[in-house]
Amino acid sequence: MSRIVAGAAGGTPLVSVPGDGTRPTTDRVKEALFSRLESMNMLADVRVLDLYAGSGSLGVESASRGAKSVELVEFNDKAAGVCQRNAELVNKVRGRKIVSVQRSRVESFLARVAEAGVDQWDLVFLDPPYPLTEDELSLVLELLGPRLSPYAVVVVERSSRTPEPAWPASLEMFAEKKYGETRLWFAEPAG
Repeated sequence: MSRIVAGAAGGTPLVSVPGDGTRPTTDRVKEALFSRLESMNMLADVRVLDLYAGSGSLGVESASRGAKSVELVEFNDKAAGVCQRNAELVNKVRGRKIVSVQRSRVESFLARVAEAGVDQWDLVFLDPPYPLTEDELSLVLELLGPRLSPYAVVVVERSSRTPEPAWPASLEMFAEKKYGETRLWFAEPAG
């Protein structure tokens, strides 16, 4: 069972997505990831975007640890419903609506916010499903680039067997870390 590791809602069990349509981030990977983000001062008072959110565990963990706002983007109906339930758990603990859920395809969501001129994000998680091609991931990263704050961090989580993402000119990788079958890539705005 997945849980919120630390922060205001630390220890709270999360609702899981039924079936095999998602691949939850293990608590071990989540603890290591958030330890790194905390050391980079990337959790307190930041705007977070969790794309391909699944159960929303990375986004709600961010909210528990002090994020200013979190948007969970998930297209699958069941998973979006689970995101909503997990968002409500953290929003209740934090005493206000920190986490919101968008039921949408990631590409459509990013196109809409670009047209609307939505504020920029400081921390973005991408944990796309395995069937997503490298070209599709590259397109999402390209759409994301202009929507980032100058000091943003983008974390891409994939199978350790997949190649490094093809970064658009707007992003450059600064670190990667392997945890068993999971690999994390960290990128920041170029320049």
